[in-house]
Amino acid sequence: MPVYEYTALNKSGKSVNGIIDADSLLAARQKLRGSGIFPVDVKETSSKPKDIRSGPVSVSGILKRIKPAEISIATRQLSILLSAGVPLVGSLDALLSQLTNPLVKKIMAQVKESVNEGNSLAFALSQHPKAFSNVYVNMVRAGEASGSLDVVLDRLADLGEHQQALRGRLKAALTYPIFMSIIGTLVLFFLITFIVPNITQIFTEMQQALPVPTIVLINVSNFLKSFWWLILLGLSMSLLIIRQLKKTPRGHYVWDEAKLRIPIMGPINRKIAISRFGRTLGSLLQAGVPLISALQIVRNIVNNVILADVIDNAVEEIQAGKGLASPLAQSRWFPSIVVQMIFVGEQSGELETMLSKIADTYERDVESQIMAMTSMLEPVMILLMGLVILFIVISILLPIFEMNQMIR
Repeated sequence: MPVYEYTALNKSGKSVNGIIDADSLLAARQKLRGSGIFPVDVKETSSKPKDIRSGPVSVSGILKRIKPAEISIATRQLSILLSAGVPLVGSLDALLSQLTNPLVKKIMAQVKESVNEGNSLAFALSQHPKAFSNVYVNMVRAGEASGSLDVVLDRLADLGEHQQALRGRLKAALTYPIFMSIIGTLVLFFLITFIVPNITQIFTEMQQALPVPTIVLINVSNFLKSFWWLILLGLSMSLLIIRQLKKTPRGHYVWDEAKLRIPIMGPINRKIAISRFGRTLGSLLQAGVPLISALQIVRNIVNNVILADVIDNAVEEIQAGKGLASPLAQSRWFPSIVVQMIFVGEQSGELETMLSKIADTYERDVESQIMAMTSMLEPVMILLMGLVILFIVISILLPIFEMNQMIR
């Protein structure tokens, strides 16, 4: 349904601004008059592409421009309004006036209209799956059922901000090494492809026996200069094949297993998945979502089919009357310390607290490991570049030394 921005006069004659969704411009004006205000200017929002005319919000491509941090901020503001005693519709209306991103504003306007029509907030949010995840919607549904929507929204904001903070720290730690590796690779490629041939051409014209390092350097330089496109094509084809294989069930399984087994990054990937498991499951349980339903939601959050199978097995065991710790202990991917903490949490009735502690511990561990790895990457990259440059220098100097000896 299209969304319109309006300027209108209320019953007191004061100018008011806002947005409203309606089937047409005429319907929007009639809707405004029905609410007791006189529209002065009504126009359809221009923040969406011209080919998008209907639907809750056609999110293919649009919502890519909405940052998760903006959803977290909106969630926090809505939580504050509700905790202050403002009704839900009034809170959503007040929230709309605070939003700056027109896309977020459009979505929240349609959410408000859906709630105003008698739907639950969870249902209204579920109509925008690209903006609000399954975890988000289910926590809101549990909050509405328990009458603690403001508390649940506050936890959702904490969860979103926590995930964004961790993701930001990891990106900041990896940005410099990745940038340096790209620049270093381009510099070496330019050096070997364009600079070295001009120098080694002198040696080839002498028709003298050249040292092995010089021959290797000349061959590598000629190959890169003539077949650099073949290397790019091979890399592109390899990435395309891997991407297609990942779409098959078997390929997806092998890929996810490799992510857990690969040296160095494997343990880090596993810890990230466990921290995500603990953080999300703990938040869902704190919001009042039943354990089995929470596990069925979390299986899609860990982003790994192997761990998802472990969670599915845990759901079956719990339905058979067992606890959560027992089926997780049967898997090699959940460390014993995690299983023990979950067992203690189940026995003490503090499972949510233990899951949060697991998430905190593993997030700190991941961050420290990433920082240590990146601090090691920098000298390793410098060393590798130095060795390549040393090889180039030696390959160029060896023929010069041999010529000097022949002259003597």
